[in-house]
Amino acid sequence: MIGLISATAAGAAARDRLAAAWPARTRVYDWSVGAAGSASGESAGSASGESAGSASAESVGDAVRRAFAECDQLVCFLATGAVVRLIAPLLGDKTSDPGVVCVDEGGRFAVSLVGGHGGGANELAREVGELLGAEPVVTTATDAVGVPGLDTLGFPVEGEVAAVTRALLDGEPVALRAELAWPLPPLPVATEGAYGIRVTDRAVAPGEREVLLRPPSLVVGVGASKGAPVAEILGLVEDVLRDAGLSAKSVAELATVDAKAEEPGIVEAAGRLGVPVVTYTAEELAAVDVPNPSDAPLTAVGTPSVAEAAALVRGGELLVPKRKSTRADGRPAMATCAVVRRVARGRLAVVGLGPGARDLLTPRAREELRRASVLVGLDQYVDQIRDLLRPGTRILESGLGAEEERARTAVAEARRGQAVALIGSGDAGVYAMASPALAEASDDIDVVGVPGVTAALAAGAILGAPLGHDHVSISLSDLHTPWEVIERRVRAAAEADIVVTFYNPRSRGRDWQLPKALAILAEHREPTTPVGVVRNASRPDESSRVTSLGSLDPAIVDMMTVVTVGNTATREIAGRMVTPRGYRWQEEPK
Repeated sequence: MIGLISATAAGAAARDRLAAAWPARTRVYDWSVGAAGSASGESAGSASGESAGSASAESVGDAVRRAFAECDQLVCFLATGAVVRLIAPLLGDKTSDPGVVCVDEGGRFAVSLVGGHGGGANELAREVGELLGAEPVVTTATDAVGVPGLDTLGFPVEGEVAAVTRALLDGEPVALRAELAWPLPPLPVATEGAYGIRVTDRAVAPGEREVLLRPPSLVVGVGASKGAPVAEILGLVEDVLRDAGLSAKSVAELATVDAKAEEPGIVEAAGRLGVPVVTYTAEELAAVDVPNPSDAPLTAVGTPSVAEAAALVRGGELLVPKRKSTRADGRPAMATCAVVRRVARGRLAVVGLGPGARDLLTPRAREELRRASVLVGLDQYVDQIRDLLRPGTRILESGLGAEEERARTAVAEARRGQAVALIGSGDAGVYAMASPALAEASDDIDVVGVPGVTAALAAGAILGAPLGHDHVSISLSDLHTPWEVIERRVRAAAEADIVVTFYNPRSRGRDWQLPKALAILAEHREPTTPVGVVRNASRPDESSRVTSLGSLDPAIVDMMTVVTVGNTATREIAGRMVTPRGYRWQEEPK
């Protein structure tokens, strides 16, 4: 929960904008009493109880203190000095303190004050800035130079984090010792160095000048009799991990049969370990080849193995075969477990960059670009976002016509355990890189799709509302699709009276396809049908015009252009294309 505290009318207005945008995430701490008071400068939050205007300084201080105790994060529309004095006595540990962001009276800056990493204040400052139009101010050293913080990678971390981070920032050689090839963002590391980062799931202590990263590499399969005590299950898991020299911090999940999904002992054991319970059907588990099948689980739940099969069902290396719990009173064991190290999976993010304007690049796309250790893309698209990449990102770029090669390269890098971003313009799934990449990829890597603003949508927004009803996009490039197929689709859209957006409409080597497509549409639509022509939508040299089907000169169109042809209901109104939504009330007389 994010606590929101303001001290002035301007602050309250900005506060309310956040509350309206994030109703499920925020809680407003309304400290004012009676008529709205005013507070200015640092005296508004003075811990000494100085008053400002008609508002009680103690009241705003109480609000900040209460929010600090009750919330995960705070956004204070107060002077930073005031907030510093108020929260200073409350600060305990950066791993548990809430993140605090301060927004100034003019709404110009969102300052990450404390808890930049551990409390998420850095990211919150960026989110607040995005919503309020404020500049996020982040002074954390790693963020300032684009180096990922070792405590922000999503893994448990141990060791001398501050010292190793300082070495990274100072350019000293830091050796990466990856016992597991787990996907990481780009880090300025070397093969040798006085400082080290070790990626391991083994139960080892960090050495001098070393940081341990604990990836979620271990799956613990668990079987349990009805009513098995949590102490017995948890004790077995901890004993097995300790005896095998494995770290509990690398356990990703407890896996079992679905008949045990609500078994209290398993659920509570998972809760204490801080991991989810993942379940599989008896049929799925019965299909897994295991070294130690048994008749007991077959009779009880319909599979000859629970612990081993549940741990192995998604593949991996069986580190610890099935082991039973022991009970001090000699009664039969009520729990079994097995441990598997799952194969490190690379990550492929297929990222749509939008039509070109930086402000139409989505926050999710930015996040994926900064997460990637390898970027694959068309050279001109790489140039658009090169400044957003972290230092050390390996860039694999190529020219036009190498789409399949880029797709194969991106998938191959992901299969090597890398975090890869494959970029395309607009939405990567629309006439772009997602199709060849996913056709190449199998289920041995994780694939994430990041949507982007398509050329059709960007052009439509410039033209007005041409896509207000049913519409279709058709590429006129016959490099991959036979013209006979394209023509059949154009004719179907014409007969169905659907608005059509043409991608790849015309090039120097393909100058007859657009006139042919327009002629097909003209068989079913009047010459006065509005047509929108947009070149380089959202880019600095953007140009657009609204003309008609009978007047459009194909010679003004090139590969950087999107052509949108209206349907029989589309009208030009005040220079804009408008396609009615077709609701009945629009047909009634006004």
